[in-house]
Amino acid sequence: MAANSQFAMAVHILTFLAKKGDQNLKSDMIAQSVNTNPVVIRRILGQLAQADLVASQTGASGGTRLALPPEKICLVEVYKAVSCGEVFALPIRQANQDCPVGRNIESVLCNLQKAIDRSVAEKLGEFSLANVLEMVDLEDTVAP
Repeated sequence: MAANSQFAMAVHILTFLAKKGDQNLKSDMIAQSVNTNPVVIRRILGQLAQADLVASQTGASGGTRLALPPEKICLVEVYKAVSCGEVFALPIRQANQDCPVGRNIESVLCNLQKAIDRSVAEKLGEFSLANVLEMVDLEDTVAP
């Protein structure tokens, strides 16, 4: 089962934009840093724009930049902007209701799923894009 990488890419994109300051960046340039197709970048930028985290301008001098200072962008906002659902999905088919496990497992897993989602949101709420920038800069100073 493949994990969804949109959140990681969104944080990468926002960090790259933050490093470039007020400069408008084209999706091609961002795609080179993320090492993916510009279409993927534009799709994520669209989600980030809907959440008012980035601002885009069309035209020859157009591109995308942060809509807010890095310290005002909380990672939980990024997560909500690109989230594709819960941490895990429940099966489409209902379990066997004649089985004591099958009859009760869905409500148990739903409650677990809600608790995990709350924990993820709480933890991400502790970090801003500015924190990520600091960590990236720190890693850069210790890299060989």
